[in-house]
Amino acid sequence: MLVLLAAHAVAAVSMPWWEKRLGRAMWAVAALVPLAVVVWAATRAPRVLDGGAYEESLYWAPSLGLTVDLRLDALSLLMVWVVAGVGALVLLYCRYYVERDAGSLAALLLAFAGAMTGLVLADNLFVLYVFWELTTVASFLLIAGRGARAEERRAARQALLVTAAGGLAMLLGFIVLGQEAGTYRVSEILADPPRGGAVPAAVVLVLVGAFTKSAQMPVHGWLPAAMVAPTPVSAFLHAAAMVKAGVYLVARLAPALAEVAPWRPMVLCVGLATMVLAAWRALRETDLKMLLAYGTVSELGLLTALLGAGTRTAALAGLVMLLAHAAFKSALFLSVGIVDHQTGTRDIRELSGLGRRLPVLFWVTALAAASMAGLPPLIGFLGKEAALETFLHGTEIAGHYQLTAVLVCGSALTVAFAARFLHGAFGGRPSREAARTVPSPAPGFVAPVAVLSAAGLVLGVAYPATAALTTGYADAYPPGAGKPYTLSLWHGFTPVLGLSALSLAAGVLIHAFLRRGTGPARLPRLPDVQRAYDRVVEGVDRLAVTLTRHTQVGSLPVYLTVLLVTVIAVPGAAFAAAAPSLGSPPLWRYPLEPVLAVVALAAATAVVAARHRLTAILLAGAVGYATAGLFLVRGAPDLALTQFLVETMTLVVVVLVLRRMPARFDTGRRSVPGRVLRGAAAVGVGAVVTCFALAASSARTAPVISTEYLRRAEETGAYNVVNGILIDFRALDTLGEISVVLVAAVGVGSLVRFRDRGAVRAVDEEPPARFPTTHWDEPRQTWLPGAGERPGGERSVLLEVAIRLLFPSILVLSLFLLFSGHYRPGGGFSGGLVAGLAFVLRYLVGGQADLGAAVRLRPVAIAGAGLVTAAVVALVPLAVGGTPLDSDLVAWTLPLVGEVKWATSLFLDVGVYLLVVGVVLKLLSAVGVTLGRSDATAARQEEGSAR
Repeated sequence: MLVLLAAHAVAAVSMPWWEKRLGRAMWAVAALVPLAVVVWAATRAPRVLDGGAYEESLYWAPSLGLTVDLRLDALSLLMVWVVAGVGALVLLYCRYYVERDAGSLAALLLAFAGAMTGLVLADNLFVLYVFWELTTVASFLLIAGRGARAEERRAARQALLVTAAGGLAMLLGFIVLGQEAGTYRVSEILADPPRGGAVPAAVVLVLVGAFTKSAQMPVHGWLPAAMVAPTPVSAFLHAAAMVKAGVYLVARLAPALAEVAPWRPMVLCVGLATMVLAAWRALRETDLKMLLAYGTVSELGLLTALLGAGTRTAALAGLVMLLAHAAFKSALFLSVGIVDHQTGTRDIRELSGLGRRLPVLFWVTALAAASMAGLPPLIGFLGKEAALETFLHGTEIAGHYQLTAVLVCGSALTVAFAARFLHGAFGGRPSREAARTVPSPAPGFVAPVAVLSAAGLVLGVAYPATAALTTGYADAYPPGAGKPYTLSLWHGFTPVLGLSALSLAAGVLIHAFLRRGTGPARLPRLPDVQRAYDRVVEGVDRLAVTLTRHTQVGSLPVYLTVLLVTVIAVPGAAFAAAAPSLGSPPLWRYPLEPVLAVVALAAATAVVAARHRLTAILLAGAVGYATAGLFLVRGAPDLALTQFLVETMTLVVVVLVLRRMPARFDTGRRSVPGRVLRGAAAVGVGAVVTCFALAASSARTAPVISTEYLRRAEETGAYNVVNGILIDFRALDTLGEISVVLVAAVGVGSLVRFRDRGAVRAVDEEPPARFPTTHWDEPRQTWLPGAGERPGGERSVLLEVAIRLLFPSILVLSLFLLFSGHYRPGGGFSGGLVAGLAFVLRYLVGGQADLGAAVRLRPVAIAGAGLVTAAVVALVPLAVGGTPLDSDLVAWTLPLVGEVKWATSLFLDVGVYLLVVGVVLKLLSAVGVTLGRSDATAARQEEGSAR
């Protein structure tokens, strides 16, 4: 199962590559992945349908209970077939439908299919939630497309907000449920369901998430809005797969939670109300996709009610209807896509006579519509009769007669909108213009529709096979009183058959009434949920604008003062109320400590009085250097080395930024009260942090963790325990931190480089000096790279030659720090900073051209290679049965060298090294556009090079 999920990910990433080489044939390659899943599931079906199951686990952090648990049972087998089977047909259909962005669309569809497969296979509540949100993200991207149209962006944002909000509520429910059950394994919760306590609250939260995902009223508005997406997306996500995630969750947890008080009333009331109201709303639609969208909402309501009812017959009916809905609704959406593709419209009022012009498409679509209406011998009829049997004779369900009446009304409305769809798309007399302009679709275009429609017929006629697919899950429920219900096309002349015939007759009459003139316009309007959603969003936007106007004043000092005062007021007040003991630590241990402390305090005080920006940043650097000296005195050479390097790099970057700013601070606007407030906030935060550090160190009761690190350092092969902690013991933290550093660097680079190019205007060159100044070391020839970036008087041949001589040595030093970090101070971070400083020197003496001569690769490529290297090193142990981020010691015997020992975690350090170098280069390319004298000139040069 893990291999299948990995296959989806790899195929999704490679789709743009396949598109370049195969063109439209790429869709056949994409379809191979879900087809392989169908075949794989078929090989496991005999054991699963006999009551067995397949389980796999990926142990990520077993000590923390973080495992990826997957399980294939009867319910997940059925869902895997639905997701993979419909997905393969939709991908083949795209071969004829999609005309642009094929590679990206195929990648997103495969990524969604993989996420949906993981969702239905998940046997852990947290794993299920992760895949749940992955489907939400994939749906957002598929609905938005390129984001060129406002309606696409709006629909994608609405789907994301509604389903993600429901997902957060569901996550809280999962946590409560797992705590009450004592486990987060779904199979264990089903085996020993929790009762009492906070379980009812968990049930409500979980059902809220399921209702938002499966578009139950009143949170259904995102599904009709999502019809702006391409038709294959609607057929796959909004008919067969994503919208069934909520229904699947209800079916998965119903055996354990159906008897909990809020469960059954919620699923029955919400489900059946959604079925009737959405079907009523569908009768007013003139757009074929919107009609099917509201029809989908209606049928999802029926599925929610059946699969949540908590009885054997209801579960059987729910799974049959789930299969039927996946087949006929996907076929109908795809047929609408063909109609739209061939005619250019989906409006019922503009279509006429397509049944005679496109007879093959008409008959396969009619077969799917008949299954939706519940006509025999199709699978829709099997599910409809089982649903009527559930409520008519379901004595376990309170008010089952009333529920039966609601179901009959909903079924009649379903028949009506099925007839309206079929007649609106294909009915009427063909006009001469339509006969001339509507070409026949290619056979491969219609084939997926035909396969899905035929599946509804085959599953209906071969009802014993359908029963074998569905009873495995249904038998998990108690059989109830009397003989268990079995699927059949003929149960005799029963009340259920009469109710089924009544719903058909009533639906036909409703359709006949609506065909008369303005029939749909006469139907009473239901409350417009979309309008309510738009008003809520508009209100939130107005509130955000109001708050922003009063809180975001555009002043960094104000923001920092608010943050610092908050730290003093909230944690500081709590700390003062607790009044813990601060202990009695010694003021210093070594004579040099007070000297360095005085230097740091003096530099910090001088920063406040500084009026020049450069002076202030140099004094701030002095504070950092003095702090690094304290680290060194206290026996932390690794920390001191890193602090020295970071301070140096920070100084360089900030000085480059200062080139774009005035030389002096603007002191005219500073008020005395404001300065006093900021000073008091700074002193207060320093006092709070100092007292907190003293209290925390004096309150220690457990042994220090450093002893355990030192004891187990040999396992990492490290004599330098600090480096062992960073790339072995806490390697996951390191991996997360370097990811954040890369993201931050890319963001900062984008912000710094952003400029209004329209505002760049020509400026007059500075007048030449009356008496030209010459220097004895000024270069007289422009043979060095970057000679045109700035005047020759600003360049020194001696400095440039010296830097070029030192550059290789500095790089060698950086590599020495990288590879020696396991044994002495150093490591990937320190080595990367040293290498970055080498490139900084090349940049300072020769500009960007010289830097480009020193490194030929793009900074983002170097940083990305570092992150990928670290991630691959983290995941490689999985291939040999280990746990992620595990490391091992390797010993090689080399000729003339002897035995060489090294740890595999060294490659993680290499990734850190590359990422740091790439980030430094990215910052240099961002903050130092050119070394010329004029920013305007620099902007013109940058614009010209971009052109």
